[in-house]
Amino acid sequence: MLDRSERSYLQAEEIDKTDRFSSTSLQQRVDSQTDRVAVVLPTLNAGQEFARWIQAFKSQTIKPKELLLIDSSSEDNTVEIGQRAGFITHIIKRSEFSHGGTRQMGVSMLPDCDIIIFLTQDAILAEKDSLENLIKPFSDANVGVAYGRQLPHHNANAIEAHARFFNYPDCNETRSQADILTHGIKTSFSSNSFSAWRREALMSVGGFPSHTIQNEDAWVASKLILTGWKIAYCADAPVYHSHGYSLFEEFKRYFDIGVFHKHDSWIRYEFGQAEGEGMKFIKSEYNFLKAHEPIRIPEAIIRNGLKFIGYKLGQLEKYIPRFFKKTLSSNRAFWSGETIK
Repeated sequence: MLDRSERSYLQAEEIDKTDRFSSTSLQQRVDSQTDRVAVVLPTLNAGQEFARWIQAFKSQTIKPKELLLIDSSSEDNTVEIGQRAGFITHIIKRSEFSHGGTRQMGVSMLPDCDIIIFLTQDAILAEKDSLENLIKPFSDANVGVAYGRQLPHHNANAIEAHARFFNYPDCNETRSQADILTHGIKTSFSSNSFSAWRREALMSVGGFPSHTIQNEDAWVASKLILTGWKIAYCADAPVYHSHGYSLFEEFKRYFDIGVFHKHDSWIRYEFGQAEGEGMKFIKSEYNFLKAHEPIRIPEAIIRNGLKFIGYKLGQLEKYIPRFFKKTLSSNRAFWSGETIK
């Protein structure tokens, strides 16, 4: 049975974005917790969609205390738009950006905030209470991180849509160390596109790592699970976030994931191999496409083959010349740095 988001996608329902984020006032809900909440937004040439991002953000039922935009030297008006929306802006060189290091920089710049929400410029808040619902799980003192649901954009194809439906179901869930035997590597699944972190928990495991090529969220979430913290998934805190990756972009993403799992092999040791979850995804995707867009099945087969090859090559990266790794990777700067182990 399809959940409500799948039905919406399949019916190609046209949602009036103006109405969704209208200026109809809602009485602001005052919560003492909000005074300790911050938002960090890394940006780079956010483009025309940034105005839509800001509109959705301004419509939220809660207003975080601190708003920080860390920009990697954009060449458009991203910084000016952010400043007009109330964000404190901090500009870094493009070469200085790293997924973990830049996020940890944001944490360090907000010492008075206990809960720090991270969003990306392409994750557009889908409901007026998305931020409010994202921080609700922190009423449980054992929750270290909460992440929201990702819905496909309305122009997403069936392959993109299925990836969101598979990874982000329509029910809230809280996972702990006791769930490893049941959920395996999915126990520590999180997101760097829309998530909130308890400072105490984050710093208890050393903060976001600067040595990882990507998946800094999975690294920290895994540490949290193993040290007794919980992860909350908030299906009632949705954002629109999906990508139309090309075949080679898909390959490069999974090359980097393979590098990550090789360098930090303790995650696979503690939680299990990622390949098992990959087979579940392939079977689910095939059934979804067969029922709704079978013409894309050959494309999905090619994509999954490239993912597998990319992942395996990433695990073998120490045998690949560095200049060639820059071509195979979506994070060229990583291979120019000194963080490689």
